[in-house]
Amino acid sequence: MKNNRRDIILEIINDIPVSTQEQLIGLLAERGIAVTQATLSRDIQQLSLVKLRDDNGVYRYTLSPAAAVEKGIFSEAVVDVDYALNTIVLKCRAGMAQGTCAAIDSVRHEGVVGTIAGDDTIFILVRSEADAKKLAKKFRNDILI
Repeated sequence: MKNNRRDIILEIINDIPVSTQEQLIGLLAERGIAVTQATLSRDIQQLSLVKLRDDNGVYRYTLSPAAAVEKGIFSEAVVDVDYALNTIVLKCRAGMAQGTCAAIDSVRHEGVVGTIAGDDTIFILVRSEADAKKLAKKFRNDILI
């Protein structure tokens, strides 16, 4: 349900200039999806949406440029996500770990202490096991897109 809702949010903001959460809640309701403002706020954060001015000078929600790059790289490079305690391990296609790691660093995910990449593996040190679980889940969702 959550991933479906987030997919629909991305479709909406790509098709319609949405400038407020209230407007987005209404557009989701038109599609039969009831959502609270708190849930939508979490979705916006998890999707790394930002408000940017479009070509017409209107502020609208959009995927942040760094997040868009990260999502694109993830779908091509990352083949597995796992974590142990406060360390996330990403397995990548050969030769793609360093570029993917740079994309992760550019987004500046909450709780990340540092990253290191080899040829096909990335280690991400986060502050807590809870942060690792949360970020690993986000990364798993990114490779399913």
